[in-house]
Amino acid sequence: MKSALLVFLGGGSGSIVRYVIGRFVPATLTGSPFPVSILVVNVAASAVLGVVVGYGLNRSLNDDVRLLIGVGFCGGLSTFSSFSNDTLILLQHGRTGAALLNISLNVILCLLASFGGLLAGGRV
Repeated sequence: MKSALLVFLGGGSGSIVRYVIGRFVPATLTGSPFPVSILVVNVAASAVLGVVVGYGLNRSLNDDVRLLIGVGFCGGLSTFSSFSNDTLILLQHGRTGAALLNISLNVILCLLASFGGLLAGGRV
């Protein structure tokens, strides 16, 4: 029960941060609608999870912290479903280049953020 509560609290916190970022990060890139806020939250969640994993692999990380931050917070913050939906909307509006850019940026920047998080956590 304690584990589920930690994931719940972390997930709620991550969702609130995602909501706030969505409200304050501009929804345009170079004057054209582009899902910037979803990119920002996905990259941030990848970096945070990289730190948690990197730190946890080198040191004894408390399972409660791993559940609260790694599973809950990062799970609530990142959003693959919104990324997928935004990409499909771009494709439906004939914005194939923007859709491919969205896919590329999410994959590449999230991988780089995860790697940077691992470095910061002392794993790599």
